[in-house]
Amino acid sequence: MMKPAVFLDRDGTINEQMGYINHLSRFHMLPGAAAAISRLNAANIPVVVVTNQSGLARGYFPEELLAEVHLKMEKELAQKGAHVDGIYICPHHPEAKEERFRVNCDCRKPKNGLFLQAVEDLQIDLARSYVVGDRWSDLKAAASCKAKGILVLSGYGRGDYQFIGPTQNVQPQYVAEDLQGAVSWILTDLGMPG
Repeated sequence: MMKPAVFLDRDGTINEQMGYINHLSRFHMLPGAAAAISRLNAANIPVVVVTNQSGLARGYFPEELLAEVHLKMEKELAQKGAHVDGIYICPHHPEAKEERFRVNCDCRKPKNGLFLQAVEDLQIDLARSYVVGDRWSDLKAAASCKAKGILVLSGYGRGDYQFIGPTQNVQPQYVAEDLQGAVSWILTDLGMPG
């Protein structure tokens, strides 16, 4: 049976927004992020990371580093009793250094290719799902998927909310201080104990 999922942006939502994480030492989990993901795990809600990684396309770091960062993230989550059910990455950008990354893809948020891949892999009901992120591109991706978009004020969120949001047609279903707040709202919206 298909079930709703929570799609999470990575930088600024799960970990500190550092620009490009071009070294393993720059990955820092945000306070409360692992606990928030653990609450979704306990509620048996799939948690899926969807992240644009144009730094890879631009040649700022190698693919091996991206794999190391995600391994570190998964280890830190596991230490707190949490896990993600999938990690989906868009490595493309129009200004990519390497030609293989310089493509007009369907996976770079706000496009929904990463979400559709997760739906296929994990049997997710996209229309009943949630997208949580700190950028308006995450909210636009949610709208294109017919999912509920939640803006977190961590990362770029506070600035996006103040300066970009007022001019946008797409608006968040909810604005949360951080991932913990977003998860509390999601669980309540699903009629589950927060």
